[in-house]
Amino acid sequence: MMLEAIVKGLSGLGAGFMHLHWSNPVMIALGCLLLYLGIKKDVEPLLLVPIGFGAILVNIPIAELMGEEGFLRTIYNMGVSNELFPLLIFIGIGAMTDFGPLLENPKIFLLGAAGQFGIFLTIGVALMFGFSKLDAVAIGVIGACDGPTAIYVTSKFAPHLLGAVSVAAYSYMSLVPVIQPPIMRLLTTEKERRINMSKITVGRPASKSARIAFPIVVTIVGGMIAPQGLPLLGTIMLGNLMKESGAVQRLSKASENEIANVVTLLLGISIGATMDGRFFLKGETILILGFGFLAICMDTVCGVLFGKLMNVLTGGKINPLIGAAGISAYPMAARVVQREGRKYDDQNFLLMHAVGANTGGQVGSVMAAAIMLSVLHGMGIIG
Repeated sequence: MMLEAIVKGLSGLGAGFMHLHWSNPVMIALGCLLLYLGIKKDVEPLLLVPIGFGAILVNIPIAELMGEEGFLRTIYNMGVSNELFPLLIFIGIGAMTDFGPLLENPKIFLLGAAGQFGIFLTIGVALMFGFSKLDAVAIGVIGACDGPTAIYVTSKFAPHLLGAVSVAAYSYMSLVPVIQPPIMRLLTTEKERRINMSKITVGRPASKSARIAFPIVVTIVGGMIAPQGLPLLGTIMLGNLMKESGAVQRLSKASENEIANVVTLLLGISIGATMDGRFFLKGETILILGFGFLAICMDTVCGVLFGKLMNVLTGGKINPLIGAAGISAYPMAARVVQREGRKYDDQNFLLMHAVGANTGGQVGSVMAAAIMLSVLHGMGIIG
């Protein structure tokens, strides 16, 4: 009997190979690729490393890590299915964001708003291709170039797309220095790119009172305009309020360090756990990646074109390149603008102006998501 039991037990070894679906090796390879990009190429490593490893884990058959009582399912239910993880990360983002440049030059906020139009254009295209309204919103929000916003919206209304949307959002965020410059050069003349803004003051430094009042006012006004998006708006502004008040430095530091690090790990591995090859490898995944690319390109186009309009309205004082910083890839997009501007005039310092547009894009992406959620609620599509 004992020998029979041992033989039976040994027969279970290697069962993973026996139950391997053709899609599992493909996704394991994709997981390894994400690990390579995160570890060797330093492409969003804090997210891509746990996402890649999660993708490997979930594609090993029989283990059932995303089963009813699997540990990945437990983590997923604990913070992704109820949208807790992205909201905690937003508190950390708020604690790390300096809205000073935006307060010193408020009109630059318009560039942050213009940088979100690509989201709505992409939603329209996704609807034309037959995606449902909720799926289209999740796909369009990739264009916010803001991973936590994309994750929050998708996990809430289109969880079956979470893996594809998350990978697209973070991949394209890391590719901003590659995607944006050709569009910036295509839409501007060399004369426009040479406009020197170094001597244009951004305004008086924002007072401490203004910095403290800003997150409170934005929360109240933004919440009244788009109440369904208040969790997104409220958490990022809470983090910023804690930072600017100086009264709760321990909470502020914990939000941007220990809490953000732990949550990022759990969020990343949970996203990877949704990338089971049997469900991930299908035509709509390719479409989602394509639409995400379209959304970011269109956001850049709209931002630069609005920058050109501001240039005309100000009599040639605004360099249209700073419009490209209106997306939410903070502060990467601002650095791209600075680098591109200095190619044509090495004495041109666009960074502070671009940072103002970039922080405007951070608020704009959250507001865009909030508006979409409130519109869907008003239409009765969500409760």
